[in-house]
Amino acid sequence: MLLVAIVIVASTGFISHAAYQPDLGRNALIPREKDLQLLVFSWPSGPSWLYALTQGAHVTFGLMMVPLLLFKLWSVIPLLFSWPPPLKPGEALGKLANLLLVGSATFQLATGLTNAQLFYPWHFNFVVAHYYGAWLFVASVMLHVATQLPKMRAAYRTRADVLGMADDPLRTPNPGTTTISRRGVLGLMGASTGAVMLTTVGQSAGGPLRELALFAPRGAGSDDFPVNKTAKVARITQQLVGDAWRLQLATPDGDVVALSREDLLVMPQHTYDLPIACVEGWSSVQTWTGVRLLDLAVRAGIDDAEQVHVVSVQPAGAFKQTTLGRAQIHAERGLLALKVNGADLSLDHGFPARIIVPALPGVHCTKWVGRLEFA
Repeated sequence: MLLVAIVIVASTGFISHAAYQPDLGRNALIPREKDLQLLVFSWPSGPSWLYALTQGAHVTFGLMMVPLLLFKLWSVIPLLFSWPPPLKPGEALGKLANLLLVGSATFQLATGLTNAQLFYPWHFNFVVAHYYGAWLFVASVMLHVATQLPKMRAAYRTRADVLGMADDPLRTPNPGTTTISRRGVLGLMGASTGAVMLTTVGQSAGGPLRELALFAPRGAGSDDFPVNKTAKVARITQQLVGDAWRLQLATPDGDVVALSREDLLVMPQHTYDLPIACVEGWSSVQTWTGVRLLDLAVRAGIDDAEQVHVVSVQPAGAFKQTTLGRAQIHAERGLLALKVNGADLSLDHGFPARIIVPALPGVHCTKWVGRLEFA
């Protein structure tokens, strides 16, 4: 079970990194020459729930790993401090692999949990540290398996001999004091893992399970769905998004078309039910209304745009700008949203305009958009 969770968490984590499309514009949070990513491709714009699925699985299975790892550590941690220390190179390498595995797993789970709560009690970049920590974790798992493989093979070869020598093959010759049965341990581990799953998966899966998601945001208003960064935190003022606000459509030739919100509202409007999914694992389906990105590209004079650099009016922030690719621009349901659930966007949700594209990570659904640079 733990190995399955590790594979899912690692693969969906690297998929999330690819979803940021680090090869486009200034999307890369890690310098390209230092990026170990082997999985870089043009992120698709469908199915619309793609990122909600992958990131929801990443966070859900990551949280499920907490009780699994605790039970694993409970059973093996005495071996980490066995004395005398190993003298054979293979044994020393195995102990090093175990230390790396425990350390990297603890770091990944601790930083992942705090990030899910938007709590950062450190001074390093979470994305960079979590990314390199993931590579260290994967490498330590592979090293651990490699060092334990000879023991596993030897155990299977000698299993028949061992069973033949024992009077009762189901009993250890010198049993210790019984604390809990194997069945009890497995039952407690399964119940703990299941409880974590049931109280977590609803924040991304939705439906009846959402009521069981203990820490998922709740609300009933038209704009009462999660907000990671409020307008106050982003330092959005009325001066930035008031009547003087204009959306600038720019081209490589330097031409700029300025549109007011009223100009955007008289353009063809499209309404779609689309999820917005964030890296913390939650997702929420809302009804968005706005102008297609492709229509804005045509308005800027670039009918076959390959990229668009989206710039927010917020003064600063890691995601105040992002670059979207051809798949996002030409997506039928790719919008510059002006309304949500029939009402104007609230300031916290990106008024006067924000990006909404199917399958796009939430941090790239830029709020308070002020400029679109098509190329």
